[in-house]
Amino acid sequence: MAEREIRSLGVEAPGRPYIWSYREGDPGEGQFRVETLYTGLSAGTELTFLKGTNPYLAARWDEPYAVFVPGEPGLAYPVPFLGYMEVGRVVETRSPAVRDGDVVAMTYGHKTGHTADAGSEFFLPLGDLDPILGIYVAQMGPIAANGLLHAAADLYGADVRDLGDGVRGRNVVVMGAGVVGLLTALLCRRFGAGAVLVADPDPWRRQKVAALGLEAIPEAGAWQTVKDLWSDGRARGADVVFQCRANGGSLQQALKLLRPQGTVIDLAFYQGGAEAVRLGEEFHHNGLALRCAQIGRVPRGLDATWNRRRLARETLAFLRAEAEPIRTGLITDIVPFDAAPDFLADLVRHRRAFVQVVFQVSP
Repeated sequence: MAEREIRSLGVEAPGRPYIWSYREGDPGEGQFRVETLYTGLSAGTELTFLKGTNPYLAARWDEPYAVFVPGEPGLAYPVPFLGYMEVGRVVETRSPAVRDGDVVAMTYGHKTGHTADAGSEFFLPLGDLDPILGIYVAQMGPIAANGLLHAAADLYGADVRDLGDGVRGRNVVVMGAGVVGLLTALLCRRFGAGAVLVADPDPWRRQKVAALGLEAIPEAGAWQTVKDLWSDGRARGADVVFQCRANGGSLQQALKLLRPQGTVIDLAFYQGGAEAVRLGEEFHHNGLALRCAQIGRVPRGLDATWNRRRLARETLAFLRAEAEPIRTGLITDIVPFDAAPDFLADLVRHRRAFVQVVFQVSP
């Protein structure tokens, strides 16, 4: 195939998404070329660039020290590439790892196409999975699955056998009914949690929870609801909480509703401070634990048996089993790629309700 034009969705300045283009040459040895079918919006991350609140806009990540260095922005506008939830069809390959026509999940950003190096880039063929659900396979689903893995490691250390080890038979609360929260709640149900409650302040999102066959409660006062509901005569509260809402007040509520010596598994991406968190209160008096679980790291001691690819394969099996409820319950907007800038600008201005936005590039 000849050189082609690739269009990419980015952010030109705060509040100003745009599409720009560049030329891409033929794939080399060991590479393959895809045309994008769908690309999913990760609102919690990407809208921070539209709002100007992303931490990389004010600080630089120092890799050797693993700290942010303030006053030295790591990124500046324009931000030409966004996104990490892509599904593409292979249209040319010079690698034995994929075949022409394969539909693969990848993380190359909101672009109309991509040329990938099969030896260094992550991809996973989707087989018979509905392609639109493939947006969850490479990154977002593994984030939720890694949350369960961290809950399992909290109980069993390196002796984790499957993703259910941390939730099976236990009382679980998920804070936040966004994409990560809903995927996490469905995974907890699939892996045998004794009970799952999803707490969210938005009545519309609580309706989405109920439509998935899960139980939703308002976030305000959730601690009392949970502690009145779950008591074994010795202690009250949830065994484990998955914090999936980027709000300090939600984290404080998560700590408040745990039983003594319970654990919060934190999957949220906070853009500011957490002034509402009171570490001298329940966190201190109940001996609680707070663990951050993100896709860049599996729990210590499990990296020999668990990695991103295994989490993605777990996600693929989960999506096959829950395809219909996820397709109808999570994906609220399918937007043509060329309409994406206007859609995003309007989304930030009017803050209307949504769960998962998908940009459709090819039918």
